[in-house]
Parts: sequence; structure tokens; C-alpha cells
Amino acid sequence: MDFHPQPQAGAAKPWAFPAPQRGALGNGLTVLRCHRPGQQVVAVEVNLDAPLDAEPAGLDGVATIMARAFNEGTDKHSAEEFAAELERCGATMDAHADHPGVRVSLEVPVSRLPKALALLADALRAPAFADSEIERLVRNRLDEIPHESANPARRAAKELSRQLFPASARMSRPRQGTEETVTAIDAAAVRAFYEKHVRPATATAVVVGDLTGVDVDALLGDTLGAWTGDTTEPRPVPPVTADDTGRVVIVDRPGAVQTQLLIGRIGPDRHDRVWAAQILGTYCLGGTLTSRLDRVLREEKGYTYGVRSFAQVLRSAPDGTGAAMLAISGSVDTPNTGPALDDLWKVLRTLAAEGLTDAERDTAVQNLVGVAPLKFETAAAVAGTLADQVEQHLPDDYQAQLYRQLAATGTVEATAAVVSAFPADRLVTILVGDAAQIEEPVKALGIGEVSVVTG
Repeated sequence: MDFHPQPQAGAAKPWAFPAPQRGALGNGLTVLRCHRPGQQVVAVEVNLDAPLDAEPAGLDGVATIMARAFNEGTDKHSAEEFAAELERCGATMDAHADHPGVRVSLEVPVSRLPKALALLADALRAPAFADSEIERLVRNRLDEIPHESANPARRAAKELSRQLFPASARMSRPRQGTEETVTAIDAAAVRAFYEKHVRPATATAVVVGDLTGVDVDALLGDTLGAWTGDTTEPRPVPPVTADDTGRVVIVDRPGAVQTQLLIGRIGPDRHDRVWAAQILGTYCLGGTLTSRLDRVLREEKGYTYGVRSFAQVLRSAPDGTGAAMLAISGSVDTPNTGPALDDLWKVLRTLAAEGLTDAERDTAVQNLVGVAPLKFETAAAVAGTLADQVEQHLPDDYQAQLYRQLAATGTVEATAAVVSAFPADRLVTILVGDAAQIEEPVKALGIGEVSVVTG
């Protein structure tokens, strides 16, 4: 019998995060394009400078309703016709609002890119904002709110924001509005918000995919280039302030068999030179199944299916006024809430006293840097990251620099960053669970004053 020779691995190819080309259209729209051979599904991300803190008083959620309404018809197409045209292109279009602004996303086969870009341009240039469609979107949003409140993880996030930020700050309130504020939104409010904040001069479009044979300049000029609008001065960005005095807030859910944990504070954003070390240290603490928190709370004690630590940018600014949420999240069974928190704090204190090990650091670097070529296989992943960089006022080569920084970060530096990020005495702890069962055991831990709010 003849055997084929065993295949041999080829030489590893060097990889770096794709570098975009930057340009601008005549209407002031900034454009980043990135040619990715073989990526036949093109991803387009459009950043609109319409942040949540620009929403008028009493109309929290109007940015979200506006974003959702971009899919609900234009001056050329009804909502039904617009959806049908997208479907005929094999395209998907979505939009959402967050603290930095509104993001509109499009994915489409490259062969249908001209038609899909024309639809996207129509949605941005002349959205219908029909009264009936806005009323429907408002009703839909109102229907979502009770479900979000019933979800322990969402309820914990809402309470952490309320506790951390002053009531006057937009960050203290739900991103998509409350029942009271959403009820007040109508088509006139959406149009007014659109007219005040949405214009090409303050927007950026990111186009990523296999652009072989595509005259990108002509295509963008004929579609997004037809979008017109005046210029405006940059909006002042209010500084982010927060109160991270160590304390515990229990959101009472009588009879709950689990307790949802969310422990957090704010810290530096991606403009701070500590970011790479902070990401590395946070990953060692709770970024994966083999992290310290999981090793103790899941593997050794069996309190939970998993606990994660993370850093999520809330709003970024080059002048240092931005901030990221630094948090630990998970859930444990109700009777073990006190012991689980006790062990969690022991992990933090041990980390501060003894530091990370070189093995932990090496594993984190391998996981964070080594997975990058797989993480960015799709055009959508690349486009989303480039749009994040634009949104956070970062240079176009930031992601490539970050991977180099992660690889060069040492154990001592990562330890210092994660200990600074999660000081045991400066954490706000939110527990969504049965207060009657967990209040006294938590008080006995001495990790901060304990208060109870209704669920």
C-alpha cells in the first residue's frame, strides 16, 4: 500500500492589523477604506456624531429611536419597500446608539455594493421618520423595558451606572431611555435630533472588503457623496466623574435562587499608556476559564459557572476626559453569595500582595495576541474595530500598536495595572438577589456599607 507523505506545516506568515487608507468626500465625510482580498462580503460602518449626552432633557432614548428609524423608509421607499430592496441585495443594515454616538452598519456581497450603498446613503440623507413608524418603534421600545428590568444582568448594569455617576450625567441613566422618557418621544423630536446632529461633515464611513475592480471613489461619490449638510463646531465633551467609594447595593429579588454580581468602577481609556498593561492584567484576573477568578470560584469552590473581569470604554477623548468601565461580573447560587464574595476579595488581596506569575502573563499574551489573526478574519470585525478607533479618537494604526504593546508588557507592569484597576477597597458592588438571604452574610464581610433597593 502506498502512503502519501505526511503534510508539513508551512512557514508562519507575519500578521499585522490591516492598515486603512484615509480620505474625504467633497461633502466633508471622512472615509477609511481597507482592501481585504478574498473578503467578498463588504462591511461598511458609519459613525455619526450624535452622542447620548446630546439628547434633549427628558428625551433619553431619542438617539436609539432615530438609529432604529434609519431602517424604516426614506423619501424614496416606504419601510416595507426599503426592507425588500435590502433583501434583494442580500444586504443587512443595522444601527444603534451609545455614549460616543450612533453607529450604522451595512454588510453586503461586493457584487451588490453599489445598490446597497445607495440605500444606505438614502437612509442617512433623507430618512422618512414617518409618524406611524416612530410610534411603532416607541411602542416596541416600551415593550422591551420590562423584559430588561427582569433580566438580572441588565438590572445590575443599570444600577451600577446609577450608583457610579451623578444623576445629572447621562451615563447614570439607561442608554435607551426609561419608560417616562421614551413615552415622550415623537416623530418631531426624532427629526429635530437628526437635523441638529447628523451631517456628513462630522461623520466617518469605514469600508472593508475585497475591493478588486471597484472604483471606490466614484461609488462613494455617487452614493454617500450625495448626502449634504452644513458644518458645525465640535461639541464640548463633559468630563466623566464617578464615585467609587467601596459599598454594596442589593437589588432585592425575593425568592431568587441565584445572585447576579456586578462589581465595578471607572478607569483610564485607551489613550492612557497603562491600557495595554491593564488589558493584560485584567485578562489574567478574569478573562478566561483558566483565570484566577474562575480557578477559585468555579473550579475549586463550584460557586458559579463562570466569572469574568473586563474593561469596556464608555467614552474616549485624547485630553484624558474619557473613561472605561472596569468590572467583574458573574452569578452564584444564593446560599453561597457571602462565601463567593469573600473568596473573590481574597483573590484581589492575594493578587495585590503577591502579584501575577510569569506563566499567567505568558498565557494571556498568547491568547490575546495569538488569536488576533482569527479574530479579524471577517471584514465586519475589521470594520468594527476601525470604527471604534474613529469613535475613540485613536490613530489608524492603534490596533497594530496595541498588539505590539501587549507582547512587550512584562509581568510586573501587568500586575501593577490590574491591582490599580481593581483596588479591594474602592469597588461598587451590585447584587441582584434575595436580600433576606444575602444581606447579613454580605454585611459580615466588611467590604463596604450595604443598602437594599427594590428590584
